[in-house]
Amino acid sequence: MSAYYVVTGACGFVGSNIVKALNERGVDNIIAVDNLTKPDKFRNLTDCEIADYIDKQDFLSVLQDGQLDGALAAIFHEGACSDTMETDGHYMMANNYRYSMELLDYCLDQDVAFLYASSASVYGGGKVFREEREFEAPLNIYGYSKFLFDQIVRRRVLDESGDHPQVVGFRYFNVYGPREQHKGRMASVAFHHFNQYRQDGKVRLFAGADGYADGEQCRDFVFVDDVVKTNLAFLESGKSGIFNLGTGRAQSFNDLAVATVNACRELDGKSPLSLAGLIAAGSIEYMPFPDALKGKYQSYTQADLMKLRAAGYEEEFATVEQGVTSYVKWLAR
Repeated sequence: MSAYYVVTGACGFVGSNIVKALNERGVDNIIAVDNLTKPDKFRNLTDCEIADYIDKQDFLSVLQDGQLDGALAAIFHEGACSDTMETDGHYMMANNYRYSMELLDYCLDQDVAFLYASSASVYGGGKVFREEREFEAPLNIYGYSKFLFDQIVRRRVLDESGDHPQVVGFRYFNVYGPREQHKGRMASVAFHHFNQYRQDGKVRLFAGADGYADGEQCRDFVFVDDVVKTNLAFLESGKSGIFNLGTGRAQSFNDLAVATVNACRELDGKSPLSLAGLIAAGSIEYMPFPDALKGKYQSYTQADLMKLRAAGYEEEFATVEQGVTSYVKWLAR
């Protein structure tokens, strides 16, 4: 029997896309781990093949009891609370930090490859997005939970000599794409723009703030297909480290809105319009910047890909225009 691949958060956004990509590569000996207290996420796996499903809390007991010793090839740890507005620090640290520590301990002990989701939120409000301690200063407890685990990985694995299994963390920037519909308000801006336009004929962006003009706040928007390809390429390479996973391009929310609306217009047989044209047509409008986000919002992100490229990953990443066009077709299917 071939070794198993574990995907935590397997019913979630990135996790389910990893499961599907493994299937497309002929791998179905997959153990899906998740929490289905909110059951609608199961739909993300209905077109996937897995060997077993284990509840998130039961999975730790299965590992501690030794039931999977010698049976695992790798763990893709994608499960986490990703709500950046979550205020329960006890829950966030138990769910994102302590749970990750349990999995890391197991993988180090059992010589199992461990690939996990970190986050660009570790950089906080800084303007330099490089995988170095001096640029890391998270703005919320979510970012801190990811930041702290990265520090442990550095201390226990990356800064230590000697043999250890592959351990690689990916600092995801703003990921968007298929299978995120269950995330509600935490789904990507592209998802919300699509639904806003289909429902109201317009999309809404934040007005200018933090020195930026209306809709000109910039993020590194990365298509989920690229995130998955990077994860699988690193598993094959066996290389360890903590890497940014974005496109290396900052694009504005205006760019995202224009791409989304024009992709919808194309489906409706209409020609594309410029930003000014869409504003004039009432298809894009701006709303006041929320008080609750002031001081906690990243107005600009752009992944520094130097370490990723130095590790040998050479694939190009989709632009907003390319990725959103593909995503809108998927949403409209």
